[in-house]
Amino acid sequence: MKTHAYLRATPLARLPLALAASTLLMSSGALAQNQVVNPPIAQYWMDVATISMAGMDEMPDMGALGGLLGGMTGMGGVSFGATRGMMPGRWLDLAVTTQRKPEGTEATQTIPPGQAMGNSLLLLPVQVQPREPSGPGRQGVDEVPQQPKGRILFYWGCSETVRAGQPRVLDFSKAGMEDYGKFMMGRATRDTGAKALPGHAIWPNDKQRQKVPTHASLTGTHTVTGDGLPASLQFTLGERQDFLPKMGLVSQGSGASATRTSWQTLPMASAYFLNAMSGSDSGGETEMVIWSSSEVPEPGWGLMDYASNANVEKWLKEKVLLPANQSQCAIPAGIFAKAQGAMLRGMAYGQELNLAHPPRPADKRVAWEPEWTAKVRVKSLTMVMLGDEASAGGQRRPQRPGTSPPENPPAGTETPRLPSIPGLPDVGKALKGLFGS
Repeated sequence: MKTHAYLRATPLARLPLALAASTLLMSSGALAQNQVVNPPIAQYWMDVATISMAGMDEMPDMGALGGLLGGMTGMGGVSFGATRGMMPGRWLDLAVTTQRKPEGTEATQTIPPGQAMGNSLLLLPVQVQPREPSGPGRQGVDEVPQQPKGRILFYWGCSETVRAGQPRVLDFSKAGMEDYGKFMMGRATRDTGAKALPGHAIWPNDKQRQKVPTHASLTGTHTVTGDGLPASLQFTLGERQDFLPKMGLVSQGSGASATRTSWQTLPMASAYFLNAMSGSDSGGETEMVIWSSSEVPEPGWGLMDYASNANVEKWLKEKVLLPANQSQCAIPAGIFAKAQGAMLRGMAYGQELNLAHPPRPADKRVAWEPEWTAKVRVKSLTMVMLGDEASAGGQRRPQRPGTSPPENPPAGTETPRLPSIPGLPDVGKALKGLFGS
């Protein structure tokens, strides 16, 4: 009896009971932390973009090119999705949706005076276009495309000379579709911004498509109203969500020498990223050259766009992005020596803003039932043609009065011509893509 009493009194004997009690407490605590979260009644998105290209003015001052774009698009060059394009200017994409009217609702966004676009903007529901019936399929067997000849050379890092272990090379004649994918695999994020989807009301649209003025500012109070939208859908934007200035990216040197690039640091930018691409075609053989400013192998196809604050922070730690206080970078000598044209792009990442009303309760036992959420994304994208006169100062050399432009432009100023390669982004279109990305 004494032995049994002793065992019952020892910590060893009490251990199973203590463990059971601890497990029960942990389980109940975990259950208490599972806060009930209901989806918001309304969701709102604003994408803010500043896009620039050396030697090219913004849309209203583009003369014949602006008129050409207007004729091609029927919208004076202003349409939803321009924030993802490559046309110089300041651009906005707005979208809102509400559970109360899933088919879409007409909305009015009251804007601050500094935006200089009137008192308000009209957001209209996306019109769903019926799909045309597809025709009968082709009879017979499709022809197998001929295997292209050539290669892709990939370099990375800010350096005046090619670093050891570079470049990575992909030979078209030996590569399959899977090889293309592996070679160009890089970081990317899911698009969480404004979209022209069924049920969304958007701006710009067929009724309103005015150009954002060059001096416009988004700072101030924005109110979004409409049938089915919560009366509380109002928020204030500060300078961190305003239009970023142009990067002012310039370059000096090219060909056999190193290319030195520099830009203006932007106070509200959180990081930068550069990439360049070129192509040459000789004797039916294509050579593409790709370079990025990343310290690790990262081509950057998925980085020349908006990025969340969390991703920017992560990629800075991984040395994929350049820090906010950096203002120069070198491209290795000779990598674009054979290029028939090369384009350098620079991305400045702004601060993403995520709002919700009412805010999430700190008490996990209280359900969160937001009336609305809002996301504002900001970026500044700039482009420079390497070897072009515009690269050195941001403006082309002025033409002397009374003279005509040369019939044949100087070597290095032609629009780069790059073939389309299966399994890769259309690099040729990207280089010539002033009409969108």
